Amino acid sequence: MTAVFLTIDTELMWRHHAAGCDLATQIERSLDPAGVGIRYQLDMLGRHGLKGTFFVDPMPTMVFGLDAIRPVVETILAAGQEVQLHMHPNWAGAKANDAGKSSGRFELIDYNLDEQRALILGARDLLKACGAPDPVAFRAGSYAANDDTLVALAELGFRYDSSHNGADAPWPSQIGLPRRQIAPVAHNGVTEVPVTVIEDVPGNLRHFQICALSQGEMRAALDHAGAEEHEAVTVVSHGFELANRAGTRPNGVHVARFEGLCAMLADARSTLSTTWFRDLPEFASTGQATPLAPNMLRTRWRQAEQLWSNLVEERAA
Repeated sequence: MTAVFLTIDTELMWRHHAAGCDLATQIERSLDPAGVGIRYQLDMLGRHGLKGTFFVDPMPTMVFGLDAIRPVVETILAAGQEVQLHMHPNWAGAKANDAGKSSGRFELIDYNLDEQRALILGARDLLKACGAPDPVAFRAGSYAANDDTLVALAELGFRYDSSHNGADAPWPSQIGLPRRQIAPVAHNGVTEVPVTVIEDVPGNLRHFQICALSQGEMRAALDHAGAEEHEAVTVVSHGFELANRAGTRPNGVHVARFEGLCAMLADARSTLSTTWFRDLPEFASTGQATPLAPNMLRTRWRQAEQLWSNLVEERAA
């Protein structure tokens, strides 16, 4: 049985803040854009009987108050899904209504160990103040974690991290693991559950994210994981990812991919079981798993999809 972590990073998008949008618009375009945000994603998971992990960033509450994030935490929990900790540290230095002129350093890797520990501790407290249970798993914003991050997480009692992304290594994903590491592995006191990557062309890695892989690539990656008896597959989406970049209408390509993925996982639940971190899964931690090998036909089809997405679906209404 292969565990599938279907993860959705849930955050207020900095670009809407930097554009000078008011808080209500930031929330709508980040968390419920065009009717295909968190509520829609929760509905799809529920329809298919799937478990989803929502990595929620509470840092904007430092600027806007708890009510900026608390309702989405309550919505996720009411739907029976799990909330874990996500963090974009730049919000720590932000100010309301200044169009992003003030900010902290953007990447967690730009902070030393003591600073990272303090930031993660503060973010955990904010997430709990929004109504979430004590988190056991973490993902850094932009996958920007390093070995200090894992040391800090272990010291704070976290069991899992899911920041390693070989497609974004060596920057900003800087955890000291091989780029092709996709199997869960014990590292610096926590279990690292890497984002799954595939090799789309020889020598190039692409991560398993809704906006990054076609349905054909996703199906092939899942089939590969099942056939090779991988311990885990980690999929990434975002609360805003199924809409266009402006957050004003659905991106049909991305919506179709998400719906297709949910159907695939529902059909394959006997061998690919969606899992929560709160279930505290145990892994052999041998770190042995090989990414899906390239297939030019799959890659060319995705490139055609991406062209359509960029030229047609991303145009605001």
